[in-house]
Amino acid sequence: MQRAKLFPLLCLVLGQAHAVSLLTGTPAEPEPLSRQQAAERSAPATPQEIPFSVPPQPPGRMFGSQLFGGAFRNSAGQGFNPNYQLSVGDRIALRLWGAFSFDAQLLVDPQGNIFIPNIGPVPVAGIRNGELNAAVSNQVRRVYKANVNVYAALDVAQPVKVFVTGFVKQPGLYGGIAADSVLSYLDKAGGVDAERGSYVDIQIKRGDLVRQRVNLYDFLLQGRMDMVQFSDGDVIVVGPRQHTFSVSGQVFNAYDFEFGQNSISLQQALQVSRPKPGATHASIIRRQGTQKRSEYYPLEQAGNVVLQDGDQLLISADRYAGTIQVRVEGAHSGEHAIVLPYGASMADVLAKVQANSMSRVDALQLFRKSVAERQKTMLEQALQKLQEASLSARSATKEEADLRIKEAELIERFVAKASKIEPRGQVVLNQENLYATLLEDGDVIRIPEKTSVVMVHGEVMFPNAVSWQQNLKVKDYIERVGGYVQGAKNARLILLKQNGETQTATSYTQIVAGDEIMVLPKIESKNIEITRGITQILYQIAVAAKVVFNL
Repeated sequence: MQRAKLFPLLCLVLGQAHAVSLLTGTPAEPEPLSRQQAAERSAPATPQEIPFSVPPQPPGRMFGSQLFGGAFRNSAGQGFNPNYQLSVGDRIALRLWGAFSFDAQLLVDPQGNIFIPNIGPVPVAGIRNGELNAAVSNQVRRVYKANVNVYAALDVAQPVKVFVTGFVKQPGLYGGIAADSVLSYLDKAGGVDAERGSYVDIQIKRGDLVRQRVNLYDFLLQGRMDMVQFSDGDVIVVGPRQHTFSVSGQVFNAYDFEFGQNSISLQQALQVSRPKPGATHASIIRRQGTQKRSEYYPLEQAGNVVLQDGDQLLISADRYAGTIQVRVEGAHSGEHAIVLPYGASMADVLAKVQANSMSRVDALQLFRKSVAERQKTMLEQALQKLQEASLSARSATKEEADLRIKEAELIERFVAKASKIEPRGQVVLNQENLYATLLEDGDVIRIPEKTSVVMVHGEVMFPNAVSWQQNLKVKDYIERVGGYVQGAKNARLILLKQNGETQTATSYTQIVAGDEIMVLPKIESKNIEITRGITQILYQIAVAAKVVFNL
């Protein structure tokens, strides 16, 4: 009874044959297939197209290689140009409103037509995109004389597949749409081979007919790119590298350039390489034949100079300084910028300085960029030696090895912090030959103000400025700022004078107004070489940057 009630339900869900098999326990006979089902099962599986992606190439020395970093390959050609000619497979958005309403996307059929209800087939293949709306409106007006408005626009262009071959990274067949640019297809093929391919000789062919020649330098330098309408089977051929010259030095475009002729004038080379405003001369190294020759020309006299394949062009700024400019800062009442003839000395500056009642001309300070760069180089070398010493230290026991590891980590942090210190580049002036000191362009001369305080900082409890008193020693000023921090009693003392002179001090060194007392930290390490290295670096930082540094 229960089987009788259950059988109709199983037939509805599983089918009659499967229901009988389930209730009786006998295997079910397979149900006969329709012709369509049998054809679908017997047909071979259609292979799915797996898109092949060529990795973008990094920009190289060749001018033009920066085009193919992947920016064009994924760009969809949505902004169609007015000269695009419609073809089979394009999709058109059409809207009619007024006495007759219609809104749809129509496909251009194999006969080149779109079909509009109540109008019939309208031929559009071969019509320029800019003329599409007018052409469709004219056909609609043949049926609806008035009260029907028309809007027709190209929606999706025809998908095509284009061969890319020649000197590209990955020749092959690449898909896109008919309105895609040649750059898009080249980028999909990995771009022009920067070692062998040409950027000025690219052909677009249809069969044996060369439809267009492309020079990518026209696009890079002038922004000119003629649009091409592609069809299935079109071929983009990148030719072999032609003639090249390289440019370096005082130019904005320091690259290797390609040119299509046997030679090129120097003026043409300068137009593409764009010399910087300070450029004055051109050096040419010629490698034609078995000999290497060098030539040298002022840029204004290089109108008739010709470059050939393989030449190297160096643009330089060979200017000789006629004047220099120095800045005067601090306690003075004159101009802050002084222009002097090349080779001027401190005497020329002091003749123009207007000192006032607060000026200490006897403690002049001179800061120079070249000295700061040299101090930075010396500091980096000392830090590198310190790192090498910490990493190469040997250990006799496991406990000592653990200590070495912790010490090395501490030194690494110290090096990272110390490498950020920027030296001031101060030159210590000698009063005996002060007036004969030669100056450089960009020097900064600072005239200190008279002061009645002494700065104390570093490993002391309360770094501060202390009022100067006659006959007080270093230890007296340290006591007035709370004394040494714990463990720094035997620290090293440095005394900085206002004129930049540096000397080691003791607790009983005499102090004058304007002096600066720096208490350096005490370095404790079992490795003598590391202790010596850190101590040297602390001295360098204190003198060059006027900073007390610690681990």
